[in-house]
Amino acid sequence: MPEKKVVRSAGKKRSRRPRPLSRILAVDIGTSETKLALMEGREAMKHWRLSSGRTTSDEARLRVEALLASSQVPSDSLAGSVVCSVAPAYTLAWVDALARVAGHPPVEVGVATVKSMAIRYHDRSAVGPDRLANAIAARDLYGTPAIVVDLGTATTFDCVSPQGAFLGGAIAPGVLTSAEELYRRAARIARVELRRPVHALGRSTEEALQAGVVWGAAGQVDALVRRLALEMKGTPHVIATGGLAAVIASECETINRVDETLTLKGMALIWEENR
Repeated sequence: MPEKKVVRSAGKKRSRRPRPLSRILAVDIGTSETKLALMEGREAMKHWRLSSGRTTSDEARLRVEALLASSQVPSDSLAGSVVCSVAPAYTLAWVDALARVAGHPPVEVGVATVKSMAIRYHDRSAVGPDRLANAIAARDLYGTPAIVVDLGTATTFDCVSPQGAFLGGAIAPGVLTSAEELYRRAARIARVELRRPVHALGRSTEEALQAGVVWGAAGQVDALVRRLALEMKGTPHVIATGGLAAVIASECETINRVDETLTLKGMALIWEENR
């Protein structure tokens, strides 16, 4: 009869309290829209959307303080802040405002602060910080390989390797950007609500536009995701984010997850790396 293996106890271990979640303010500055979020850990507890534009640091600070006050969140409860900006003209005012609200300068998302991810772009400094935040969030929250489809002012495709490196991707005109240019150039075409088309064969200008814009964008996404996946090793997770993700992703065959706050979650992860 084989001798039983005896495992001796090393004594009772002291239980550790779980580390409290950090509460931070995240500001994602785009060319047309600025998103603010109160993050606890990696979750957006409150979030707001503002029109992007030039503002003074005092105006930005007052706006942030008003949003926090409306949510009954004292500014001294913030552990810090993080900013991600693709609009350099608007960045400085927000950085100064966040420093004054949170008590110290925010972490700015960029190549220097994304420390845990290898970047395989030829010119590392040319990668948009929002793309890096998306890649970090996809890697840490959904696994690799991954493709993030960000449906904003531009439609970006961000690819993460099985080893967790940012590979690059593709950039296409955004859905609304393309539609607005069509409305501007075609005098007899009026704006329509972007929603799921009833028919591909439109019987009115409104139906034809909805089919062309919505299903045209979905087809573009599927075509590019398939081409990108062929050049990557493994079967990628495909995550959609951005303002139009809810409308377009449901019409796509290749997208298997929608996370509208993915960029904000990536920003929170980058803040954790640099806290």
